[in-house]
Amino acid sequence: MSGFGPDNLPYGVFSRSRGERRLGVRLGSAVVDLSVLGGYLAASSLHPLMAAGRREWRAAREAVVAHVASGPPLVPLRNVTLHLPFEVADYTDFYSSEQHARNVAEILRPDSPGLPAQWKHLPIGYHGRSATVVVSGTPIRRPAGQLAEGVFGPTRRLDVEAEVGFVVGRPGRRIATTDFAEHVFGITLVNDWSARDLQAWEYHPLGPFLAKSFATSVSPWVVPLDALATIPAVDQDPQPLDYLRPAGPGFDLRLRVEWNDTEVSRPPFASMYWTAAQQLAHLTSNGASVRTGDLYASGTVSGPARDQAGSFLELTRNGADPVKLADGTLRGYLENFDLVRIGGTARSASGTEIALGSVSGTVVP
Repeated sequence: MSGFGPDNLPYGVFSRSRGERRLGVRLGSAVVDLSVLGGYLAASSLHPLMAAGRREWRAAREAVVAHVASGPPLVPLRNVTLHLPFEVADYTDFYSSEQHARNVAEILRPDSPGLPAQWKHLPIGYHGRSATVVVSGTPIRRPAGQLAEGVFGPTRRLDVEAEVGFVVGRPGRRIATTDFAEHVFGITLVNDWSARDLQAWEYHPLGPFLAKSFATSVSPWVVPLDALATIPAVDQDPQPLDYLRPAGPGFDLRLRVEWNDTEVSRPPFASMYWTAAQQLAHLTSNGASVRTGDLYASGTVSGPARDQAGSFLELTRNGADPVKLADGTLRGYLENFDLVRIGGTARSASGTEIALGSVSGTVVP
């Protein structure tokens, strides 16, 4: 079923003919309506189920698996509209791929390449805007801003960042890495759109602001954490502080980036330096709380090879080495009406390969 079989069953929210929104799970190229199961599954978003905690998540998944096995009616995807599957409460983005951090330093700071001094001591991140998190397929209007001293206009260096998002279900604060699975409901694919020229001009000394806040796209599907196999986290040297230990699980996720239907990159998530459990622990270590619907993203996923880059900044060396697409055109950064689609696969808890869905967006003037 193209990675959407009974061992996956990601949750989403759909409607038909502008009707009421319902919870469903994806099975092949169709949706299974869950409203007949009642309770949390009869809601119009994932929010009530996510807030209920892990025991209810597992009970709901057992009910869904049994329902799917009974052969329920299927609604073809072509007949539905997909929506944001949960109400985004807060949004945080991290910077946790060592290769991405080194690539960016090499490209933008060639005279002083390398990692920031604190990079291997804590998961670096920034707080974004939940109001501009949009579901896959939403057009992305090219942002405008200050590009240099005395210059205001539309960005000339519009970029993507291929990421994995973690969706918080159960609220909490000062969350231990060992409690990660008690609080995180599932994962979704994320594209954190970025205006690199705005970013270069504004980010000293406080970091990303308007270069990031205009749009973040997410997949309409949330894969439950219990559907995924885990792997050991990468070795960390120096050893982090106690509140970041143990590191928690890693995930063998393989992303795919397409630019106008040309595959240009396959970023490997398994190589991420900081884990999602450590990111959550650090996010809440100062007493800050997370609540149901919080979304935090991994940061750009990149590997050592050029065709493993998770951003076009890296892929094209800041536009200096453009990529050739299938239609023969060259691209350094995104042009109007370009389409970007990020997909992915993972190893399931039962050992099969499952799909993570995709997140896409088309740039409009």
